[in-house]
Order: sequence, then C-alpha cells, then structure tokens
Amino acid sequence: MDTIRINKGSTRMIAHRGLSGLETENSIPAFVAAGNRSYYGVETDTHVTRDGRFLILHDDSTGRVAQEDIQVEESDYGLVRRIRLKDICHAAGAEPVTLEDRQDLVIPSLEEYICICRKYGKICVLELKNAFLPEDIRRMVEEIRSLGYLEQVVFISFFLDNMIFLRELLPGQELYYLTNEYNAGIREALKQYRLGLDVYYKALTKEVVEELHRDGIPVNCWTCDNREDAERLAGWGVDFITTNILE
Repeated sequence: MDTIRINKGSTRMIAHRGLSGLETENSIPAFVAAGNRSYYGVETDTHVTRDGRFLILHDDSTGRVAQEDIQVEESDYGLVRRIRLKDICHAAGAEPVTLEDRQDLVIPSLEEYICICRKYGKICVLELKNAFLPEDIRRMVEEIRSLGYLEQVVFISFFLDNMIFLRELLPGQELYYLTNEYNAGIREALKQYRLGLDVYYKALTKEVVEELHRDGIPVNCWTCDNREDAERLAGWGVDFITTNILE
C-alpha cells in the first residue's frame, strides 16, 4: 500500500497526523513516513500533561489509539509515555505486530515530533488541542525555539484565544484558525488577527477561496482523502490540503 498521487498544481500537501493512512496516527513511524515523501508539512496535535510536558495525541484520552485508556492532561508525562500505541496493521486485519517488535509506537513528545520534521526539512503544522494557558503557550514556544525550528512551525487551533495570544507573542508567525465552517464573522476575525483559514474541506466553495485570497488570507482545508475532491480544491487554488493518504 502507498499514497495516492493527485494532480495538485501549486497546492501543497500536509500529512494529517503524519502519514496516518499508512502508519498509526500521530506516531513516530507516521512522521518518518511523511518525512520520506513529498509532503510540504506534517500536521499533529499537542496536549499538556498534568506535570507540564507536551505530548502528541489527538484525543483527550488514549483509548482509541493505545493499549490503555487514560486522560492525558490529567496524567503525568512518565505514565503516558509507558503506554504503547496500537499498530494499524492489526486493526486492518493483517498479522498483528507484537509490542516488543514495535518499540517506536510510543506517544511522542513535542520534541520528538519537531526533531523529525527538522531532520526531513518539513514544515510543522502544530495544533493546540484545547484552550491552553498563556504560560503553557509561552513554554511551548520557547521549547520549539530552543530546538532551532520555530520559524518552520505553523500553529493552528479551534480555540481563537490560543491564536490571539500567539499573535501577540509572535507577530510574524504563520497562524491558522481551525473551523468546521466559514462565515462573515470568521472572515473578520481572520482579518483582525492576521490569521489564515484552516477549514473542513466541504465548507469551501470556489467563491469563498477567491474571496479569502482577495483579502490576502491563505486557505488550508482538512481532511480530504478523495482524489476527485482534492483535485477540484486544487483547481480552485487552495493553498494547502491536509490529508491522510493523498500526495
């Protein structure tokens, strides 16, 4: 199995939770798989543990993707790190891989994700999953800066307050507001805080893309895995497509 190639024109592709169509989402193997392909960026999700560390996981709890179920933000870093992720080969009905064989299936740290993207020269598309405290955002930014890769990170979030604080903290940073829909109120917020739009792909129309581009607002859309839909979006001129399997 491999990625599905599309005619994307000038649109750039973002690997959703790493190359999650081939490897367990938000895992070290998924990030490396994306790094070894032509993706412009690698998207992921970050949480803050109870003891203030940054870990990579989409859900608030580990049960959907891991062998055990705990609440990440109510648990210490060491406990979360001991949990092993499920291998998607098993979920797909193939011969399961034992945990002893897949020691790379841990829940990654923010540092591990950043360092993999840096190694392969990929843009980091980093989602703040919940409403972060300002001090946590500051610490996260400083951690990424200490790794020498802050200029290559695009921050995204469904929480507008996260984006507003990041804009105050990082006036020149590339920031995108995540949303399921698009309307005039969202457009005004994007203009006010100088944000890009990261929107569910079915909420877009050609006219919306053109309107946003007239305002100088870049457009990323998530999560499109259908070749025909993606090629239509590329034809409309979207700047980025976030996908699990297309390339």
